[in-house]
Amino acid sequence: MGRADNPVRSVLNHASDRFLSHLPIVYVLTVVGRRADGGLAVRGLYIGDDIECFHLASELSLKVNFEILDEPIRKAVVYLDPAEFHSTWLGNKAVYRTRMALADGAELIILAPGVREFGEDPTIDKIIRKYGYRGTPATLKAVEDNADIAGELSAAAHLIHASSEGRFTITWCPGHLTKEEIEGVGFNYADFDAMLKRYNPDKLKDGYNTVDGEEVFFISNPGLGLWAHRSRL
Repeated sequence: MGRADNPVRSVLNHASDRFLSHLPIVYVLTVVGRRADGGLAVRGLYIGDDIECFHLASELSLKVNFEILDEPIRKAVVYLDPAEFHSTWLGNKAVYRTRMALADGAELIILAPGVREFGEDPTIDKIIRKYGYRGTPATLKAVEDNADIAGELSAAAHLIHASSEGRFTITWCPGHLTKEEIEGVGFNYADFDAMLKRYNPDKLKDGYNTVDGEEVFFISNPGLGLWAHRSRL
C-alpha cells in the first residue's frame, strides 16, 4: 500500500532468512506502467538474490504506479478486463487499491464483465459466500467461532482487505453473478449492461471525467496502480 517496509514484508523476509537461506533463490521483479497511448510498458526490471532487489523495484514503483490526489474521490468507476479478472478474489483490487483515495461516503462502482465466481478455488468461494465482506469485527468474530474460516486465514484476511468497513459503498456490476449472490456477500448490485451504457470504458479516460454532469474518477486497470489522498499518507 505504498510502503516497502511493512509488517507483511517483514514476515516474508524473516521466513526467507530463517528457512530458505540455503536455497539459491533469485528474485525477478518488474515495474509496469502505462504509456501515453494507453498501452503498457516495462519501466524497470530488477534481478537479485537479496532484499535490495525489492527495495529498488519498490522505489521505482512509487514513481510509476502511485498516484497521490489533492482531493478525495467522491465517485470512482473501475473496469476489470475480462481476460484477467474472473473472481472477486482478484477483482477486489478495485477496492483495496483505491480505498486510500476514496472520501467518506464515496461510491465505488466496479464494472466486471468476466467475473463469474467469488473465490479462485471451491473452498475459498464457499467461505466468501458464507461470511461475506462485512468488515473487520464481523470477520474476526467468524474466525473465533467457526473452524472452516479459522482454517483458511488467507480468506479471512481477504474479506477484511476488500471491505469498505462501512466508510464508502461498493457496487459490483458482474457479468455472470446474480443480484442475490452479490448482495448475499454484502455488496451493492447493479446491472452490468445498464452501467456499461452510462460508464462506457471506451469513452472514459483514466482520471477525472464528467458523466451527465457528474464528476467521476475512472480507472481502467486497478492492477497498474495505487491511489491515495494526501491526508491518508
